[in-house]
Amino acid sequence: MTEMTGGPALPQERRVVTSVPGPKSQELMARKQASVADGIGTVMPVFAKRAGGGVLEDVDGNSFIDFGSGIAVTGVGNSAEAVVRRATAQLEAFTHTCVMVTPYEPYVEVCEELAKLTPGDHAKKSALFNSGAEAVENAVKIARTYTRRQAIVVFDHGYHGRTNLTMALTSKNMPYKHGFGPFAPEVYRVPVAYPYRWLTGPENCAEEAAAQAIDQISKQVGADNVAAILIEPVLGEGGFIEPAKGFLPRIAQFAKDNGIVFVADEIQSGFCRTGQWFACEDENIVPDLITTAKGIAGGMPLAAVTGRAEIMDAAHSGGLGGTYGGNPVACAAALGAIETMREMDLAARARRVEEIMKPRLQKLAGQYDVIGDVRGRGAMLAIELVKPGGKEPDPQVTAALAKACHQDGLLVLTTGTYGNVMRFLPPLVIDEALLTEGLDVLENALAGL
Repeated sequence: MTEMTGGPALPQERRVVTSVPGPKSQELMARKQASVADGIGTVMPVFAKRAGGGVLEDVDGNSFIDFGSGIAVTGVGNSAEAVVRRATAQLEAFTHTCVMVTPYEPYVEVCEELAKLTPGDHAKKSALFNSGAEAVENAVKIARTYTRRQAIVVFDHGYHGRTNLTMALTSKNMPYKHGFGPFAPEVYRVPVAYPYRWLTGPENCAEEAAAQAIDQISKQVGADNVAAILIEPVLGEGGFIEPAKGFLPRIAQFAKDNGIVFVADEIQSGFCRTGQWFACEDENIVPDLITTAKGIAGGMPLAAVTGRAEIMDAAHSGGLGGTYGGNPVACAAALGAIETMREMDLAARARRVEEIMKPRLQKLAGQYDVIGDVRGRGAMLAIELVKPGGKEPDPQVTAALAKACHQDGLLVLTTGTYGNVMRFLPPLVIDEALLTEGLDVLENALAGL
């Protein structure tokens, strides 16, 4: 791979020249604690100065290999040339009119691109928003309007956002839901095919989990009461869970058979992250609606709901929207990000990331019994950490491993319902040498536990 640094040339190297955090970051953290609400947490207590390609540089001059991409956002790299070029041109033209007041071409162009890129050859339309949570919430609104039903079915370990409705859809209590209720009603949660933790083993997982989910929907909710079934094709915050093969097609077919809108939440897994434009393509799933955000615009805030035209048109005029939804600068950035994905074939690059990382992670799993599972696709990979001798989650060792990586110049993120999963989301443009060096840092951190 040839790296893309974005913006001014940024050396593609790991460099630790101070303690982590360094003195300037510590000074800024004191200011943050005095002026920013405590509810805004921090994964790694350093303050960014520049980022691009596969690195992030902090205010103290430390350069970290980036295995996080701002939580799967900067797949094209930070300040990617086409993103900056298009966004700058739009900034110079105008910054805002509100699409509901006077529309503009970049909004239409993004919707046209989404119609081309998302699975299925049916007629499609889109609506643009600011965040993944907004996209999910609007997908629910659209599905309820179209079906004239109310119930929404979601899955164990799912994550869908932080608004009141999307908190109700999300499984994990801490930190996403704790103390924030009551939550929106008519949300029902059913089992997901989690191969590593399925009690009767991974070989039975897809069939048994699908049967249980369908039985619960049929008996406890009533299929004819369900507006939408909503699932992440690869569950993100729940622990990068890849449902056992066969589970998603069975659920999608059940939805189709019962007039239920099937919604794929591709907010974390979309835009080349898993080695395909969208993760649901792996099993040829064609969702009725698909929600996207994160990787769509190279770091600018943008999200979308895309789906079958007749479903998307169910909402009355004025029923969808928002002051900033589909902001022209964010739309321009998205067009630049899509241009980059196409020209560099970033789906293929994600597959190359997997070719390098997954065998190495599997080798580490053979060496260190704290690694219970290695999973994921493309550049959306994870290890699940457990107490040796079983499958009991070990969030303490996970946190210690992440801290050790941070201290040695590797930015990593933890996740999972049990807080015991380390996820890897490198920019798709990362240099192969950096990727390998990041794995070396991980191995050294494991050896030091």
